[in-house]
Parts: sequence; structure tokens; C-alpha cells
Amino acid sequence: MFIEEELKRGLTTKIFGRTLSIYDSLDSTNACAKTLANKGADEGTVVIADHQTAGRGRFGRTWQAEAGSSVLFSVILRPTLSIDKIGLLPFFAAVGIAIAVETMTGLHCECKWPNDILLHGKKCCGVILESSTRQKRLDYAIMGIGLNVNQKIFLGDLAGKATSLRCESGLEFDRRNVFCRMMSSLESYYTQVCKEDFNTVLMEWKARATIFGKRITLSQAEDSIDGIAVALSVDGGLVVETESGRRVFYAGDVTITQQH
Repeated sequence: MFIEEELKRGLTTKIFGRTLSIYDSLDSTNACAKTLANKGADEGTVVIADHQTAGRGRFGRTWQAEAGSSVLFSVILRPTLSIDKIGLLPFFAAVGIAIAVETMTGLHCECKWPNDILLHGKKCCGVILESSTRQKRLDYAIMGIGLNVNQKIFLGDLAGKATSLRCESGLEFDRRNVFCRMMSSLESYYTQVCKEDFNTVLMEWKARATIFGKRITLSQAEDSIDGIAVALSVDGGLVVETESGRRVFYAGDVTITQQH
């Protein structure tokens, strides 16, 4: 169980974690954070849970993690961003997490579009970002993060696809330290985001992406598209060269099918 005093002792951030809402068990940290945001909670407010009973991933999926094994939290963001920049927020989150994980483990992270972090080709962390707009400006965004830290076994659909810091490094981690490292890394990039400067973030993200120039299959609901991943669009979409020409996608599951 996380204890507020212990977490705050380890935090060096100025914005993220100024207010902490800590739960032993919660349905979804994102849902709780959204409720707090709608009530006017300050930017940087963090909702963190030892366990989620209905953790949310993309496309309404659930995020599965053993109780006490992961770092599961959501942060309320209130940057002054134009709507066309909202789609870039997941990239800042991915880079902040990737660099924190690399620092702690000594391992190289891969950033998978649109919002996954991989170690040795397996997913160790997911990001979900939900936003609320008002009069063509961003009112707030909820950045939800689930990082597998000490979980040792992944069953069912996760077998062979998911991993943890412990599985890949052979080390057991203090989740309090992991959380504080993540907060520090995320906030360091957030200062740039608040200036609408995503140049460094996108450079770091692309340096960890392996998708470009490769043939992929992008799955959306019951539809799938084959093509070559070409680039990121200015608003964070994936540009794919298909048989019918270049198309831009903003959501979907990507599988690399072969080198190009």
C-alpha cells in the first residue's frame, strides 16, 4: 500500500503530485481523476491505486495487473494548448516514462504508436489520455499510466505479449521509488509541452520507434489496413502508405508484418 508521507518524501516535482489521492483499491484511476477534474482539482493532482478492479485501456479494454505489483496512476493536466496539439500529449507521456524506465533498468525502451512502452518487444507500460475541451481550447486532460513493475507471471492473452521491469531486468523494484522517478521525468518534459514545444519529445519518441519504413497491419474494430508506416503527422497521427494512397490514422493496433 502506498503511503502519502512516503511518496511525498521522495518527490522532487513542483507540479505533479502536489496533491495525492491514494487508494488501496479503485475501479479506475482515470475515472476518479476525471471526477476530481470536473470539480476543479488542481493541475498535477495524482490519483494512485495499489490495485484497479476496472483499469481502462484503449478501446474500452481492461488493464490487468496483480495487486501490489504495479504502479497505476492518473494525473490531471491543465496545459494551455490549442486543440490541434492535444493528440501529441501521449508522446510526452511515453517519452517521460521510457526515459525513467531506462534510467532505472539500464534497458532500452521501444515506443510503440500510439501509446505503448515495450521492453524486448513486450509491453510493460500503457498510456491512456482522455481530454475535455471548451471553446476550442483544452480544459483538462487525464493522463493514465499503468507500469508493470514486479509482476512475474502473465497469463492468458498476456502471455508472451506483456512483461515487467522485474521480468526483463531480473531486479525487484521499490514501487515508491519508481513512482517518484516517473513523476520527475514526466514533469521535466511537461514544462516544454506547456510552451507548445514538442520538438524534443517527438525527437526522443522517434528515436525509440521501430515502425517507420516497415510494412504494417493496422487494426481498427472490424477493419484492418495494410501499408507502410511513413511518418507522424503534425498532430500525432500515423501516416501510412496504402495501395490507395497515403492515409492518416489516429487510433488502432499496429502489427509490423515485415521489413521494407
